[in-house]
Amino acid sequence: MSVSNPTLITFVIYIAAMVLIGFMAYRSTNNLSDYILGGRSLGSVVTALSAGASDMSGWLLMGLPGAIYMSGLSESWIAIGLIIGAYLNWLFVAGRLRVQTEHNGDALTLPDYFSSRFEDKSGLLRIISAVVILVFFTIYCASGIVAGARLFESTFGMSYETALWAGAAATIAYTFVGGFLAVSWTDTVQATLMIFALLLTPIIVLLATGGIDTTFLAIEAQDPSNFDMLKNTTFIGIISLMGWGLGYFGQPHILARFMAADSVKSIAKARRISMTWMILCLGGTVAVGFFGIAYFSANPAVAMPVSENHERVFIELAKILFNPWVAGVLLSAILAAVMSTLSCQLLVCSSALTEDFYKTFLRKTASQVELVWVGRAMVLLVALIAIALAANPENRVLGLVSYAWAGFGAAFGPVVLISVIWKDMTRNGALAGILVGAITVIVWKHFELLGLYEIIPGFIFASLAIYIVSKSGEPTKGMLQRFAAAEADFRLNK
Repeated sequence: MSVSNPTLITFVIYIAAMVLIGFMAYRSTNNLSDYILGGRSLGSVVTALSAGASDMSGWLLMGLPGAIYMSGLSESWIAIGLIIGAYLNWLFVAGRLRVQTEHNGDALTLPDYFSSRFEDKSGLLRIISAVVILVFFTIYCASGIVAGARLFESTFGMSYETALWAGAAATIAYTFVGGFLAVSWTDTVQATLMIFALLLTPIIVLLATGGIDTTFLAIEAQDPSNFDMLKNTTFIGIISLMGWGLGYFGQPHILARFMAADSVKSIAKARRISMTWMILCLGGTVAVGFFGIAYFSANPAVAMPVSENHERVFIELAKILFNPWVAGVLLSAILAAVMSTLSCQLLVCSSALTEDFYKTFLRKTASQVELVWVGRAMVLLVALIAIALAANPENRVLGLVSYAWAGFGAAFGPVVLISVIWKDMTRNGALAGILVGAITVIVWKHFELLGLYEIIPGFIFASLAIYIVSKSGEPTKGMLQRFAAAEADFRLNK
């Protein structure tokens, strides 16, 4: 591989630009609030696109197109579920969470918010929440590092070990230096790159296979059931795929974007931008996998890498159909998807360790400068643990993404959703919700009951636990007053 390789040069320029944004954000990072939430200064465009980019990891350009390529449109139920879940999250949680976190001690993290919202003096709610975040996110971070390593490995012919460090180094660098602002600004660039790649690629594939009619005839000739949305599915299978949408209510890296918006007024506009971006990206992803069926059945000579690993369908189409410089930009979109999600997850882990353990239990009097540097040290620590988890290429860490998504969705989703819409929720109700949600996911996954995705029973049982336990106690006067003030603020400004 020569250094003049246009794809390599494009990657280097792209990574350098991301790190430069990190150094620009460094100048705006003066205290822990800046490092963890960007000083609550995100406008609607950055809020919308960074929420989208942090959500859509490498599976958007690798996993989902590969699934569509293999099985046809029956795999697209997950996209429908995600769109519905994301919309409801923007509608019911985004604005309310923004004001509730401000009215409850100007909370910077989810454990911080739970602790203030429910007046938890024992620290139990904060500790359990932070532990859930650290366990599930370290697994999540490892899966992102594996996806980045696979990309470098297949694009540049590197060994897996070298690719592991190459893929992780840039993300760690700009997250370490610039914190939340760097992550949000880079996410905005990365979201733009992802939508460019996902709209351009299916159009070029269509042209290469002779237009819509020819493409559809070729897909039908390969297997008519590719068009069947119900092929090889069951009712439980469809519900399980759509159940992914429930996860949005509990993902700390997405909820942090809502908490960081500059005001509730920005949320409605951000929702429209984010949902448009998401629908176009998911539509493009499905189209890449679907049209890829026609392209590779018409060109069997170049189909070998995809037949060996169907998740490479986007990578191979980009390499074959585009000028190497454009292909470099398109493949950078995969790197963008991986980096945007990984950086958010590193930062959420860092904030849990810094705000919810170090500041709360070890150094209550720590200065803001000290806390920012502890936050940076925690980014490195979590990253090194995640790299260690990802070091064995045989680790099926990517399979754990659905586990981590379900874990957050069931443990935090009902607690976040109900805490912003129901004034009578109590501390014990929140504790019961987190524990029942997390335990249900672990047990259901272990026994693989009914073939149903574990997030669905986890979410239902956690919601019931919150309601039943909250009904057996009652909130304090202070909790009711803060809730009412936040709700009034939300209704006045939305």
